[in-house]
Amino acid sequence: MAKIDLKNIPPYLKIIISVLPAIIIAVVVIIFLIMPKQKEIDALNAKIDTQNNEIAASQLKAARLEILTRENEKLLVRLNELKLLLPEEKEISSLLKQVSDRGISSGLEILSWKPSQKQTHSSGIVYEIPVAVGVTGTYHNLGHFLSSLTKLDRIVNVANMKLGGAKKVKGENMLSITFTASTFSAIPEAEAGKQ
Repeated sequence: MAKIDLKNIPPYLKIIISVLPAIIIAVVVIIFLIMPKQKEIDALNAKIDTQNNEIAASQLKAARLEILTRENEKLLVRLNELKLLLPEEKEISSLLKQVSDRGISSGLEILSWKPSQKQTHSSGIVYEIPVAVGVTGTYHNLGHFLSSLTKLDRIVNVANMKLGGAKKVKGENMLSITFTASTFSAIPEAEAGKQ
């Protein structure tokens, strides 16, 4: 075997020989240890970012939950208040009696009172119970009657009003008036589920 004399090697080659093993070890460590770990780190950082975004979105929802809960409670209270304006079906006859009594106390003479079948309102959440009414009285009696209906604690709609046939009776013009008075009742929950 030939002997290598280290004294005859040029200085730049000595530097290369002394540095080359360190460079090879550094490249091997980078390729086989650091780069795979860096990919793992990048993947974990992406997961962390995704989870941070989800946490932020959930915190926003949680903050809004309290507001929405309060709003829901207010709406439920308002719904219960409005339900009081809708009589149950068994209360309809007493409500219609109140309407009739208000007409009489307003000075109207009730000529006809024809309740129709209940029908589901277009909203689908209440029944509408129309009553065809025929009365005679003065314009002021009619105004007093309509005004008194607004003071009822239930909803009564007056529609299809027709005024006609004015006749002088005791110095006053008596009108022949026809209209449809409609009241509403809540659809029982058992029936609402079926619809």
